[in-house]
Amino acid sequence: MPKKKMMFGAAFALAAAVTSSHAQGPGAQRRVFISADMEGVAGVVTGDQLGPTGFDYKDGREMMTGEVLAAIAGAREAGATEIVVADSHGNMQNILIDKLPADVTLVRGTPRPLSMMDGIDAGFDAVVFVGYHASTTNPEGVRAHTFSSATLADVRLNGTSVTEGAWNAAVAGQFGVPVVAVSGDEAAVKEVASLAVGAEAIPVKWPIGFHAARTLTPEAARQRIREGVRKGLERRASIKPYVVKVPVRVELRFKNYRPAEVLAWLPVVTRVDAHTVRYEARDMVEATRFVAFVLNYQASLEP
Repeated sequence: MPKKKMMFGAAFALAAAVTSSHAQGPGAQRRVFISADMEGVAGVVTGDQLGPTGFDYKDGREMMTGEVLAAIAGAREAGATEIVVADSHGNMQNILIDKLPADVTLVRGTPRPLSMMDGIDAGFDAVVFVGYHASTTNPEGVRAHTFSSATLADVRLNGTSVTEGAWNAAVAGQFGVPVVAVSGDEAAVKEVASLAVGAEAIPVKWPIGFHAARTLTPEAARQRIREGVRKGLERRASIKPYVVKVPVRVELRFKNYRPAEVLAWLPVVTRVDAHTVRYEARDMVEATRFVAFVLNYQASLEP
């Protein structure tokens, strides 16, 4: 490996082992990691529900929290003994922490090196996605985008366009952990389930347009999520982790040309065309850290 690649790669070094026995015998600990986004939550259709400046954000937070609580309940019914939830939308401070059970821990705040999957490790037995949305290249999803609706036009892993769900499933797969359930709009759950084979698909709304959907009520969605998560976890032994080939070839296509131009000044980044750059990562952890760096770094950053 060239010295310059080693130096830059060191910034994205692994910090955890990636194997686990995932014991499932009587009395064994069963750890479940829940990554929760917001665009795929039942009832959410516009930006007014997705951020602090929106008039309907208060209700959006409550609906998101309700779906997370439903996933927690389903996980417990299937035998989960430890649950970690990663708030994975926007500023990553959306879930109403005071509504969570006392024995659940919450990962919140941004930026984070593993973004939506920060907190995952090889000791978990299963991953659940709640409130997920379709990828930026999917014309059918509600609020469809990949990582940054304002910045990115496409994200590819080893030449294949991916949704956030597929990317995050690959991160879990590096640690040997399968995705057992995913909720969101119909387009989103189809995308994830097509790669994370065996995951319980839990649609809670059906896209009509980018800002429109036919949706379940919050109560109906929570019931469906609770049942789906329980079923997925009960089938955990038959669901394999989604593992991508390494090294991982990451391609980011920007909506504007300047990010691609400037990133290509780095000797480890290749400019593919006017809007696209390529980076070869050792694995999904390094790939995720690279993307998190690209989307978060600013020279003017202050504490």
